[in-house]
Amino acid sequence: MATRRATTQSAYQQIRRAIVEGRYRPGQRLVEQRIGEEFDLSRTPVREALRQLEAEGLVHSEPNRGAVVREVSLDEISDLYDLRARLEGYAAELAAQRIGPAELERLDAGIAAFEHALGADWDDELDQVRAIDDANREVHGAVLAGARHDRLGRLLERTVDVPLVFQAFRQFDRAQTERSHLFHQLIRDAILAGDGQRASALMFEHVMLGRDVLLAHLEASEAQVDELFST
Repeated sequence: MATRRATTQSAYQQIRRAIVEGRYRPGQRLVEQRIGEEFDLSRTPVREALRQLEAEGLVHSEPNRGAVVREVSLDEISDLYDLRARLEGYAAELAAQRIGPAELERLDAGIAAFEHALGADWDDELDQVRAIDDANREVHGAVLAGARHDRLGRLLERTVDVPLVFQAFRQFDRAQTERSHLFHQLIRDAILAGDGQRASALMFEHVMLGRDVLLAHLEASEAQVDELFST
């Protein structure tokens, strides 16, 4: 039983990473047999992993097609980020009043990891994006933990679209990534000072700037496709 759970977890992690990093594209069918061959897995753990990913909102089932990577329109992306910014802004406001030493230590560790990922020499650009994304999730997770609001946490689990966040970081240039790092530090300082209003405003702006970068990239990509098919 333990071996089966481990195999399913391995399948889940590998498929999830492929979705998050964009190797499995939105709208793409996820054929169990092909995935099993790609990752050297049997169909049972792949099927169970796809069920987990469907519950997480990264995959959905379509009649006559099976499991498909969920697509999100530009309007949905804008709405998701707007909602996320408001929820995370509220989390930062609460954290300024409720955060404890353990969550603050986690926040500082996430900021330090982000700085390291930003400054290190990387042979593979994708590895750097992975490290930055991991550190970013730790920073935002620490703020949410510091808010000490379980229902807010559950709402954010359904609101933060992990593949979108990862793809946003892939589009960031050096200056934009450094700006994210600065925002993390400013949010941390506002929380430590107990200034909930400032922490909330900074978090809101931080999330919305990420939205702007992602939407600009996606709109440019759509324009290129439209131009290609119009010529």
